Amino acid sequence: MSIKLKKKQCDGLCGQMQFIFKNKDGKRYCRSCSQLIAGVAKKSGKSKPTVRQYPISKRSNKKAAEDRIYSTKRKKFLEENPMCQAHLPGCAGPSCQVHHKKGRIGNLYLDVEYWLAVDDSCHKYIETHPNEAKEMGFSLNRL
Repeated sequence: MSIKLKKKQCDGLCGQMQFIFKNKDGKRYCRSCSQLIAGVAKKSGKSKPTVRQYPISKRSNKKAAEDRIYSTKRKKFLEENPMCQAHLPGCAGPSCQVHHKKGRIGNLYLDVEYWLAVDDSCHKYIETHPNEAKEMGFSLNRL
């Protein structure tokens, strides 16, 4: 069983006998007239509202809350330990950074027990020489 299409009078701009593509508001339109009407509807503001896409957040709400806690704990820790605790050659003296001996994954991020107050040059040395830092006790195994 097949459907036979019949040409009918288009109620659009062409007014010709065409295969009807769309029925709208009781009027019949061919393909080209329906596209013209759709274009007019878009220009007149009758089209569907677009969904606004928001950018993906760089940090989750949970991470942002942890960062606020970390910031206050870090400030207090550096006030309590104003001098570099590593004292490596080339040490500037006053501490300005926190080294995480066991890393910053999970609960270790906020665990003050594994923090070390260091200056910039000592921190760079500890990060670039992990074996020597472990021998000196500035870094610990992360397992």
